[in-house]
Order: sequence, then structure tokens, then C-alpha cells
Amino acid sequence: MSWLKEFREFATKGNVVDLAVGVIIGTAFGKIISSLVADIIMPLIGILIGGVHYEDLVIEVGDAQVTYGKFLQNVIDFIVIAFVIFLMVKVINHFRRQQAKEPQAAPPPRQEQLLEEIRDLLKRK
Repeated sequence: MSWLKEFREFATKGNVVDLAVGVIIGTAFGKIISSLVADIIMPLIGILIGGVHYEDLVIEVGDAQVTYGKFLQNVIDFIVIAFVIFLMVKVINHFRRQQAKEPQAAPPPRQEQLLEEIRDLLKRK
């Protein structure tokens, strides 16, 4: 039974839960970006390259067909996702730097703390 307890402790650790949430959100975000690339960006690229549909971009090597249009879409997916993640990290880092710059109230010197404790003790008597 101890292995079941260990597993429960492992599965409920903050890092594991955070990782699971990140994977789920990342998967959903990837689908959104894939749709953006496939449904909006690639048709525009098709117009720019003379009305050619990127799905039709094929090289025939013997009997095999190399569909490099789909590969092109995946490359653009990656570039867009990497750029958006870069922007998100940049914004998060900006807020972290601002938070670090804010002055934090320093605790009073040790002498003052001792004097306050003595004062409080004298008030009680």
C-alpha cells in the first residue's frame, strides 16, 4: 500500500499539476495556431504565389509523391507558435522585472525592534 501513497503524493505535487495544465493549454493553443496557419495564413500565401494551393505542391520522384506543401505548413506552424511563445515570455519577463524593481519595505533595524519589544513589555506591566 505504500507505493499507492507515494504515487498519490507524486501526482498531487504542484509541479506535476502545473505541468499537466501546461500540456493541456499548450495542446489547445497548438490547435488554434494550426487553424490560423492552415485557414488564414496559407491561403494568403497561396494568393501571393500566384493562386497555387500549397496542398498541391508536390514533387514526383518515380512513383512516390513528396508533398512538400504540407511540410511547408508545418514549418510555418512552428514559426508562428515559436514567435507567439517568445512574445509571451517577453511580456512575462517584463512584468517580473517591474515587480523586482518595486522597492520592498525593509524591516526596521534590530535596535528598533528590541526597543519596541521593551516598550510593549513595559506597557503590559
